[in-house]
Amino acid sequence: MHFPTLLSLSLALAAAPALCAPPKRPLVQSNQLRRTLTRSALLKHADALEAHAALSNGTRAFGTAGHNATVDYIKSKLDATGYYDTELQTFSYLFSEGTATFTADGAAYASAWFTYGPGGDASGPILAVDNLGCTAADFPAAVAGAIALIKRGTCEFGLKIALAGAAGAAGAVVYNNADGAIGGGTLGSPSRPDVGPYVPAASISGVDGVALLAKAAAGNVTGAIHVDALNEDRYTSNVLATSKGGDKKNLIFSGGHTDSVPAGPGVNDDGSGSMAILEIALQLPKWSVKNAVKFGFWTAEEYGLVGSEHYVTGLTPAEQSDIAVYLNFDMIASPNYGYLVYDGDGSAFNISGPAGSDHIEHLFESYFADVGEKSAPTAFDGRSDYGPFLDAGIPSGGLFTGAEGLKTEQGAAWWGGEAGVAYDVNYHAKGDGKANCNVGAWIQNTKAAAHAIATYARSLEGIPRGVAQAAARVKATNRKQASHAQRRHFACNHEVYEQ
Repeated sequence: MHFPTLLSLSLALAAAPALCAPPKRPLVQSNQLRRTLTRSALLKHADALEAHAALSNGTRAFGTAGHNATVDYIKSKLDATGYYDTELQTFSYLFSEGTATFTADGAAYASAWFTYGPGGDASGPILAVDNLGCTAADFPAAVAGAIALIKRGTCEFGLKIALAGAAGAAGAVVYNNADGAIGGGTLGSPSRPDVGPYVPAASISGVDGVALLAKAAAGNVTGAIHVDALNEDRYTSNVLATSKGGDKKNLIFSGGHTDSVPAGPGVNDDGSGSMAILEIALQLPKWSVKNAVKFGFWTAEEYGLVGSEHYVTGLTPAEQSDIAVYLNFDMIASPNYGYLVYDGDGSAFNISGPAGSDHIEHLFESYFADVGEKSAPTAFDGRSDYGPFLDAGIPSGGLFTGAEGLKTEQGAAWWGGEAGVAYDVNYHAKGDGKANCNVGAWIQNTKAAAHAIATYARSLEGIPRGVAQAAARVKATNRKQASHAQRRHFACNHEVYEQ
């Protein structure tokens, strides 16, 4: 019988790890990553989102069973790859849902409720306020006990409603400054004690508002508002995933929000963006990365960028500096879509991002040109989850396909679809399901996102780091973007520049 020597045993043991080690992954390449992304995979995610919404009467608003199911779905799929360190960032925030009805002289109007609006009933004569209802002087004494009729514009909804309450109005109706409906709105915070009490309020379309204004001017019109509302603290979570490999001092960060508005399932807004980056995250483990890749799946965006703001403001300055770029994907499958790129260089809207944001914009523009598609800039004013990253001076960019804004004749010539019709006719509505998504736009934008992630995961050429980045962060404090207080009153829509 042959007995192995100690030397032969030690040599065999030394060789064993090499024999068992997994093959080294090649460095990620854009074209290879893009080829793994399919329409069918995106549609399977859309089916899952609709199933999640069914748990909560058709919504995935934060704090509901539907949204919690989406959070669990994302984390479990990421964990199964073994490629990422994942975490849930859980915190509490004020949840708000409700409905509003409005009638004038007994005729019902299509109306919507404002997030954080109080429940209750109000009735009285309809009285138009002066100007846009943004100062106390705009509310005449006669508004006391009446329904204040206010046009949208200049200041946030919450200020208008609080000023109406301060003037003694029984309730308030805000009509749009465009023909269509407001498409969802928020008062921004639960109360405005520094201004006045909120009163029961509803929104109506611009067409209805102008007609009601003329009717009220011609004679007495009696209005009635009924609001059912629930406002309570609920727990919710961001999902964060960071690749185990790659340089974590040069993070390539991508994000999208996981919640919907209470009115619907939110498959385009923003299931399209969050599921796009999830699918990219599920395919990326086939490769290695030079710069670590991080994904953020944000909660409560529809309540004022809450999840992303909570994350970014909780970072130390050093942790913020570790983020080389932030890429945002919010509504990238609108049915009457346009290929819209955030205006990082400020050439279209005169609101530029921190240095490096121009490089991100040009990277996306080059991608669309290379695949034979026209792209156009969209305003870079902080109205989605990239806003807190801009505040921190982090180079940012991303994609968008349009919300309640109307497609122009030029847009229809570029991308097809219907001019004079909203990019998403189901924006913030019950109809924002799987069937609402343009799958061609969805997969094209998903591949554009993968191109940016793969490009920056390989090289940060063109993105300032070190001393150059520090200078850019200082300069970013002088940007003209909307403040966080203002952004809390915004929806996801952005202005589009076409020429």
